[in-house]
Amino acid sequence: MNKENFDYAIENTRVIVAPEQKIATFGSTSFRFYLVSELMDRANEVRVRDGRIHADRPQILTPDNFARLLLEGFGEKAEHYIEQLRERARDFAVLRYGFQFRKTDVVERMFRDPIDAVIARTKSQVEGEQEPLSAVIHGVDDAWEVCLLKFTIDMIERSSGGNLGDFRKRGLI
Repeated sequence: MNKENFDYAIENTRVIVAPEQKIATFGSTSFRFYLVSELMDRANEVRVRDGRIHADRPQILTPDNFARLLLEGFGEKAEHYIEQLRERARDFAVLRYGFQFRKTDVVERMFRDPIDAVIARTKSQVEGEQEPLSAVIHGVDDAWEVCLLKFTIDMIERSSGGNLGDFRKRGLI
């Protein structure tokens, strides 16, 4: 995939229905997604991919843990730099999120309808079944995995503030 196709997929990813909940701070979270995309060069042929994304429990990376990750495979000069980083960043903490995307969980269905109609039906289905951990995403068919990646990054951004607050409340950072 070239940069233009990647950028096109990112720019043309729209979350129609976002999950009501964020990524859990102290456990794993499983999101169900419905990714709706129109086939290229075929009017009114729409694919809906139905699957799951699993978000592992966020992990706190303290300066020491972060330094260990950075130092893997480096020598003494890198260790000296990391020691300086440790001294300057005593209160520094990073959350590490892990996602597992299993293609075996994905089911594809084809429809011969306008894409707006398929999106509306899918949205209605999710809202009717009251699936709080589900998302409806409108994306690009050939680069659907990029669209899904954008969705996961957006979920991390949406969740990180609350996750950091939860860790602070428990005195973990």
